[in-house]
Amino acid sequence: MPKINGNEIRPGNILEHNAGLWVAVKVDHVKPGKGGAFAQVEMKNLRNGSKLNERFRSADKVERVRLEQKDQQFLFEADGMLTFMDLETYDQIALPADLLGERRAFLQDGMTVVIEYYDEEALNATVPQKVTCVVEETEPVVKGQTAANSFKPAILDNGVKVMVPPFVGQGESIVVDTETMTYSERA
Repeated sequence: MPKINGNEIRPGNILEHNAGLWVAVKVDHVKPGKGGAFAQVEMKNLRNGSKLNERFRSADKVERVRLEQKDQQFLFEADGMLTFMDLETYDQIALPADLLGERRAFLQDGMTVVIEYYDEEALNATVPQKVTCVVEETEPVVKGQTAANSFKPAILDNGVKVMVPPFVGQGESIVVDTETMTYSERA
């Protein structure tokens, strides 16, 4: 695995540190008046979710880990576990539902999800960036209100609340950005 300098750490990098696998969540490069520059890195443990703030000088070497990404199809959920199938080998794997966090609501039957592996251990799962959902509940469309740049709350078929433009009505399909949890466009 490649070693990188402490000042080369970027958000999203996966590092092997203190015998654990950590993802860099936030990186601040600090140049104090006295002493050398350093990177203040906020990290999250990929296995247990604990957080750690660490200071890396530019001379410090850190192991950067590359995870293998595989496309897998979501099959079903049972007893708090999500079951996925590898599209190439047809092997099935069960992962805890909390692995997806708040994006769990966007998971749909048959959806292809990217799962990241370290050796044989599944560490992370990512739903597609754009997902189509149906508006279950929102305020009715008011004529003449479309000129204003105002959004109204809507509840989707998966229970997620998003802000939608005033022209979107109940029962319509919309595309939601799963990274920002916001309305993207009409479907």
